[in-house]
Amino acid sequence: MHTPTDTGVRNSGQDARLDDLHNKLATEVDNLVTSADWTRALETAARFRAYSAANSLLIWVQYTDAYAKGLVPHPVPTFVAGVRGWNSLGRTVIRGQKGLQIRLPVLGRFAAASPDAGEDTWRRLAHWEKLRPGEVLKKKLVSTKVGRVFDVAQTEGRSLETFPEPVLLEGEAPVGLWDGVAVQITGRGFTLRRVDSAREIHGANGLTDYAARVVSVRTDMDPAAQAKSLIHELGHVMLHGPGNADSSSHRGIGEVEAESIALLVGAAHGMDTSQYTVPYVATWASGVPDKDEVDVVLGTLDRVRKTASRILDDLDTTQISNGLPPGLDRDSLAAQHAAKRGAAKAAHHEHAQTTRETVVL
Repeated sequence: MHTPTDTGVRNSGQDARLDDLHNKLATEVDNLVTSADWTRALETAARFRAYSAANSLLIWVQYTDAYAKGLVPHPVPTFVAGVRGWNSLGRTVIRGQKGLQIRLPVLGRFAAASPDAGEDTWRRLAHWEKLRPGEVLKKKLVSTKVGRVFDVAQTEGRSLETFPEPVLLEGEAPVGLWDGVAVQITGRGFTLRRVDSAREIHGANGLTDYAARVVSVRTDMDPAAQAKSLIHELGHVMLHGPGNADSSSHRGIGEVEAESIALLVGAAHGMDTSQYTVPYVATWASGVPDKDEVDVVLGTLDRVRKTASRILDDLDTTQISNGLPPGLDRDSLAAQHAAKRGAAKAAHHEHAQTTRETVVL
């Protein structure tokens, strides 16, 4: 079901493009039938953390298709941005290159005088409409639209800044990863306990005891494996405690989510993901009643991505790119757009003033 646009008129072209994107996602999700496929999806999400899980998959599948057709020179996308983003970095899209379609949110403005009185009290504002005295404003998702981004291989111009990539020796953990994750665990009210062997925690590599609020990790493994297990347990702490809505709504996939979070965080640090074992079962999504399988899988992947991103944002470690070109981030993009809007408003105001003065004269 598509939400009407601001004008109230359905845009059949936009609807068709959205349907096409959904079909691409459905095909991609249907291909996630093995642990290796799911791992690749997580690695893609790690590489494009600035984008939603759905958009990271869309970027991947369209770019690899373009590579197969000889339209781009490299097999793997690296840095992705829109035309304005690339232009701000002194680069332009190469003539003839086709944009990678993604889903963009359309936010509506809503106002209410009593915001705590319920959703029914909020009214949708037209794009020109201002708040009435005493009203507060909020924005929320009302629909989606199709946007286009381009990989750096599809652009030309000024050279990009170099981006530091983590370099790890086999079996070693990234510098600061264990300590950073440990701080996040203890910061959530859990005690961290190191044990000498798996025998002390029922044969597991790590264990989270919600009742005692204790996280245990065995230390008779190499540092990389210990860090991986610690991240896995942090995933449990963040998503699967008693009373957690995600835990009750998605019962039976706790290990999938925790190991997926560990893999995504590890991949963002350049760790070897072949050592991760995600117990992905292709049929679990079909067991969720009254929900489309594509939405269930994407919801799980997005929940994993968001949780991993929260962990990564709180770590002071060297990580791979989040998918945006060096020198470009969400804050700078927002500042650019705000500046453009401010300039446009100023120009409009100046034009209006000139027009009024002309009429008066």
